[in-house]
Amino acid sequence: MGDSGRPTLDQIEDRFVELVAGRLSRDEADRWAGRWVLEEGLVWDDLSWWALNLLYGIDLPADENGAFLHDDEQVRAWLSELRDRRGA
Repeated sequence: MGDSGRPTLDQIEDRFVELVAGRLSRDEADRWAGRWVLEEGLVWDDLSWWALNLLYGIDLPADENGAFLHDDEQVRAWLSELRDRRGA
């Protein structure tokens, strides 16, 4: 973890990687990110905040059939965008 125990951008990216690979459930990713999004008094850089807010809510249902609001393709696109933005 980074300063004050909060995650680094590398660790946030790792959550996307684990999610895409199927080693982390959407519920686990949501709960992990929610802890940091809801923690008062933490200051984040724009990219970390953007990525955490994508993970927080990643398990939102689209319908009662078990589909997610953001499908796997969208999650992979977010990971790609995160990597692109990090390299910029």
